Amino acid sequence: MGKIKTIGILTSGGDAPGMNAAIRAVTRSGICNGFHIKGIYRGYDGLIHNEIADFTTENVSGIIMSGGTILKSARSHEFMTVEGRQKAYENMVKAGIDALVVIGGNGSLTGAMLYAQEHDVCCIGLPGTIDNDLYGTDSTIGYDTTLNTIVECVDRIRDTAQSHERIFFVEVMGRDAGFLAQNSAIASGAEAAIIPEDSTDVDQLARFMERGIRKSKKSCIVIVSESPKCGALYYADRVKKEFPGFDVRVSILGHLQRGGRPSAHDRILSARTGIGAIEAIMQGQRNVMVGIRNNEVVYVPLSEAIRSDKPFDKKLIKVLDELSI
Repeated sequence: MGKIKTIGILTSGGDAPGMNAAIRAVTRSGICNGFHIKGIYRGYDGLIHNEIADFTTENVSGIIMSGGTILKSARSHEFMTVEGRQKAYENMVKAGIDALVVIGGNGSLTGAMLYAQEHDVCCIGLPGTIDNDLYGTDSTIGYDTTLNTIVECVDRIRDTAQSHERIFFVEVMGRDAGFLAQNSAIASGAEAAIIPEDSTDVDQLARFMERGIRKSKKSCIVIVSESPKCGALYYADRVKKEFPGFDVRVSILGHLQRGGRPSAHDRILSARTGIGAIEAIMQGQRNVMVGIRNNEVVYVPLSEAIRSDKPFDKKLIKVLDELSI
């Protein structure tokens, strides 16, 4: 492959606060280092349907504080096929793009890895997902902002829970990872968190109710990781059946969690990883995700970053248990 002169940027999958700050960082750092930058709209679909535009510093002015993504996002079913990726590659070559920076989560970086393998393309990933489930980086872009949004919502729900002596099950995002649920529970003073990482033989609901009833707490907040089978509604129904006499309510925060102005932490993470992406390309690195570990920029092979076993610190479960007595 020849010298890289033009870099394409796209955002893919679920939007995350800080994606715009990352687009800005990649664009400005790229231009500063002599590259041409092209923005690709609507994720991988934009590559397939040729939605590509030249980007200058002006394109990214005044976006650092905005949530969402100016490049728009889409979950591309066509890109999941060999034919779709071939079409994307043909358009990429036509547009003169030599390398791709992909800002997204697990599915987006899996797509980048497959694309790089099939077409010998330089792909650099940035960890853009509120779930914090990418291996090799301490935090992902959007996670901190979402955590703060959840805590703000739970603080408000607690006012009602206490006024009416209710148990509230609050469902948060996170897919198969409990980082959002566990840490928002600690930060908001919730009584419990029900998370996938704690799925031992112990019934998490029974354990919580036994402790909660023993303490005679009449109002409680339980944060639940979203799940198609065992979300907040499932646990609320169980309490109504197994522990009658409690006033139970459910609050599913849903897409409230995704939007909003990115926190300072997420803006700085976006800036550092965005510049890191350009540095990776200049160093000749290929098919890595840029992360931050122990406050240092690190490069993690895409195949490692998308592993589903990002370590969860079980000590956090003990922290919440002790503080909720």
